Amino acid sequence: MTAPGRQRSLGASLLDQVLAETLDPAYAQAAADRAARASAPGAPVGGSPWLRRHRGQLLVALTLLIAGLLASVTYREAAAGAQGREQAREALRADIAAESETSDALVAQLEELTAEVARTRERALEASSTGQRALEALAEAEQGAGTVAVSGPGMRVTMDNAPPEADSDPVGGSEEVAQPGIVQDNDLRLLLNALWASGAEAIAINGQRIGATTTVRQAGDAILVNLRPIAAPYEVLAIGDPQDLQNAFLGTPEARLLGQLTPQYGVVFNVGQVDDLDLPAATAAELRSAEPLDQAGATDQTTGTGAGTDAATPETTTDGG
Repeated sequence: MTAPGRQRSLGASLLDQVLAETLDPAYAQAAADRAARASAPGAPVGGSPWLRRHRGQLLVALTLLIAGLLASVTYREAAAGAQGREQAREALRADIAAESETSDALVAQLEELTAEVARTRERALEASSTGQRALEALAEAEQGAGTVAVSGPGMRVTMDNAPPEADSDPVGGSEEVAQPGIVQDNDLRLLLNALWASGAEAIAINGQRIGATTTVRQAGDAILVNLRPIAAPYEVLAIGDPQDLQNAFLGTPEARLLGQLTPQYGVVFNVGQVDDLDLPAATAAELRSAEPLDQAGATDQTTGTGAGTDAATPETTTDGG
C-alpha cells in the first residue's frame, strides 16, 4: 500500500481499473441496447426466445418446403415433356398411316396391272403348242418362286414380344419391353428355315409371302419383309400336311431354340394346326432379260401345214434361195 498523502503510481491505477471493470464498456453498451430492443413494443419475433428454441425445426420445415416446390416444378416439366413426346409420336404415326395407305393403293394397282399382263401373256402363249409348253414351265416356276396365290391346310406359328413387367415411365405412362424380350429378325429367319426344312410348301409372314428373293432384316426397331415393315405379333402361316408339318417342325433344333425364348425372356411362341389357309402371291421379280420362243408350233397352226411339220423360225434366213 502507498503511504498516506502520497500519490499512487499510474500502473497501480490502471490495474485497479482493470480489476474493477471486467467487461469492456462497448460490449456492455451493445448488450444493453439489444435488451432494450427486445423488450420494446412491436419487437420482431426473430429476437424472441421461442424462435431461438425452435430455430432448428423451422429450418428443417423450410428446407422440406423448398424441396417439395422443386419436386413439383420438376414433375410438371417432365410431364409437359412427356406430353410433347407423345404428341410427336402421334404425328409420326399419322404420317406413317397416310404413307402406308398410299403404298397399299400403289401395291393394289400393281397387282391389278400384273394380273392383266399375265392374262394377256396366257392368251398369246395358248395360241401355239410351244407357248403351251412354256406356260406349263412358267406355272411350275411361279409355284416354286411363290409368285402365285395358294391355299390349303397347314399350321400357324405366332411370335410376339414379351409383355412389359411394369410401367417404366411413371410420368409419360409408356410401357417398354426389355431388349431380350423383343423378337429379332434372326428369330424369324430361324423360324422360316425350320419350316422349309420341315416340308412347308408355301410360307407367309403377316401377309407377306416368302419367295425366292425375300429378305428378312432389321431396320432400327422395325423388321422388313420384302422391304415392307411388319410389326408384332408376327403370324407365320405355312401350307403343308398339318400333322406331319407340325411334328417335323417341333423336332428341329431351331424350334427347340425358339421355344426356350419363352421361359428365359418371356417371348410368346405358339404353334397350332389350321385346316384352311390362304396365302397371297409374292412380289414378282423384275424382268431384266428374255429369249424368244421356238415358233415352230405357232407356224404349224397359222399356216395349216399340219402337226409335226418343222418350219423355220421367222428369225432364221438362208442365203441364195
